[in-house]
Amino acid sequence: MNQQVQKDTLYVGGLAEEVNESILHAAFIPFGEIKDVKTPLDQATQKHRSFGFVTFLEKEDATAAMDNMDGAELYGRVLTVNYALPERIKGGEQGWAAQPLWADADTWFERQQQEEEMKRLQAENEAAMKAAEELHRKKVAEERDGEKEEETEATDPMAIAEAEALKSSQ
Repeated sequence: MNQQVQKDTLYVGGLAEEVNESILHAAFIPFGEIKDVKTPLDQATQKHRSFGFVTFLEKEDATAAMDNMDGAELYGRVLTVNYALPERIKGGEQGWAAQPLWADADTWFERQQQEEEMKRLQAENEAAMKAAEELHRKKVAEERDGEKEEETEATDPMAIAEAEALKSSQ
């Protein structure tokens, strides 16, 4: 999946438990004006998930902060700082996409109709193949029966006698 990075927003990984949004803000403010700081919370523990996002007003400030803070230590933990990928919401053709869940509803219905049509065509094709196989079996069986009758007539003494009697009576 090829996504554009947001050059004004940084991903900051490796945060210590003690770090909150105000501490993260204070650590990154020397590099320029900050628009937003987020530390997503774990739903179960209500603590941040060891990473956060810092959004600068200027892309150059974000670049300077990344260059200086990647590998730096904060509260005894080494930080990983990269450009952030755009925020994603659930939905779309690939499962996760920057579009609402209902955006691909038309294509979903279209895909469902195509799948149903394919199943119908496959069922018709299978039925035709079975009919063709059955016809072939009958034909082979009839040919075998015909060959057996010819063999029987040629080797059966009664059949030979009948055939000769018919010939002589004519």
